[in-house]
Amino acid sequence: MKKIPHIVVLGCNFAGLTVSRYLHKEARDKAKITVIDRKNYINFIPNIPIEVFNNHNPADSLEFQFQKHLKSDGSAFIQAEVENIEADNKKVFFTPSERPGAAQEFITYDYLVVALGCKLAFDKIEGFAEFGHSFSDTFYGNEVRNYLHNDYKGGHIVIGSDRFIQGKSPKLPKMPTALAACEGPPVELAFSLADWLKDNKKGDAKNITLFTPGEVIAEDAGETILKQLLPMVSDMGFGYKKETVGIKRLTKDAIEFKDGTSLEAEMKIILPNWEPHSFMKGLPFVDDQGFVVTDLYMRNPDYPEIFAVGDAAAVTVPKLGSLGHMECEIASKVIANEILGYPEEVKPLHPMVVCFGDMGSHKGFYMHTDEWYGGDTSILKMGFKTMYETLGGKVPSWGMPLSEVIGDHTIV
Repeated sequence: MKKIPHIVVLGCNFAGLTVSRYLHKEARDKAKITVIDRKNYINFIPNIPIEVFNNHNPADSLEFQFQKHLKSDGSAFIQAEVENIEADNKKVFFTPSERPGAAQEFITYDYLVVALGCKLAFDKIEGFAEFGHSFSDTFYGNEVRNYLHNDYKGGHIVIGSDRFIQGKSPKLPKMPTALAACEGPPVELAFSLADWLKDNKKGDAKNITLFTPGEVIAEDAGETILKQLLPMVSDMGFGYKKETVGIKRLTKDAIEFKDGTSLEAEMKIILPNWEPHSFMKGLPFVDDQGFVVTDLYMRNPDYPEIFAVGDAAAVTVPKLGSLGHMECEIASKVIANEILGYPEEVKPLHPMVVCFGDMGSHKGFYMHTDEWYGGDTSILKMGFKTMYETLGGKVPSWGMPLSEVIGDHTIV
């Protein structure tokens, strides 16, 4: 009797859950799937600002339990901290994380999908614990909520990114280099926070300065969109500082940059460097930082049984959810077709920046572009929700990529 291939998926946040579900859909009962994650829920990060600005603790509503979906697919789940990967022996070493003191275990695989995301390096920013804020998880989100609603004195607020250290490898496809991991969130936060300040009579856009380590903020949006976006930021009254190089330190009343300049600020809302998990660094299938090297089919060239999707993949630049979703579809089809013996051709990754952001007051923006990657698509729209309602759901072609990204593909 032919052995059923065992697919192990490391991580069950957005990329891990998506790829495990697509693998089940594509391979059906012809593969055994095991998912490993240190926790048994997803923090729904995109909605944290909405909860914070409405004075709700985001932990109360944004912990998404995923096990019921894995069970309905027949996938196994192990709650554990991944410790190491022995690529030559096809083994993953992990320590169960349900209770402290567990012994290290291992599991073998035929295919491995690395979807572990990244470590957010707040610990590398001097002064962050005392003087910094962020929206990166429910803990930090609740810290922002408490400060804004109880302690904020109406002072200046800076929002921006530390320097992102992108990995290098001669085996990676040609791809652009970014100085910030993802700058959609700082721009979105600036819009929605300015609206909150105005509604609460604590200021407006003039209280906020956006900063970036790069030559321009949100460079992945492409030149065409930036020519529309940056004048809008200026006209609304936001401050703007570019080419900071990176963050040197935070103090009680200021943020200091590595270019030698500083900004006075009561609040410092930071997106840090995104680093691979420590154990990934030095493994034989990663770049010089620890991101997994893949081709545009999300497959490692030296270990063809190893795939990566989402933030853990070196080709995911910027670290953007829509890219991870595209990668999950590609990787699942490649693996399933190989298991099933299907000759179906799978199209390689064609990166697109697809983003829908909140601007406060029930307004939003929609962005769809591949200009940064050398393409010719470049669309920025405001008021997507209003347009959708006005047209009764008959969205024109520019809206289709958004529908494909956020549409419900859940199989229950």
